[in-house]
Amino acid sequence: MSDSREPLSDEDARREELLRAGGSTEADAAPRIETTQHDGVTRIDIADTAAVRPGPGPGTPEADGDDPGAS
Repeated sequence: MSDSREPLSDEDARREELLRAGGSTEADAAPRIETTQHDGVTRIDIADTAAVRPGPGPGTPEADGDDPGAS
């Protein structure tokens, strides 16, 4: 028996992989980055809707600029 389904796009393959885990939800598969291209340069930004962001979280001394170890 052969599978006649069309190959998945990168976006659809990512979504399928993220939803495969037990207990996963649509929010787990939500896009976390936005890309734009201008004059041959690709810019990657964290999406405003991303539930998780890189770096220290809000309320931490590092994020608020209150880190006593910072100069």
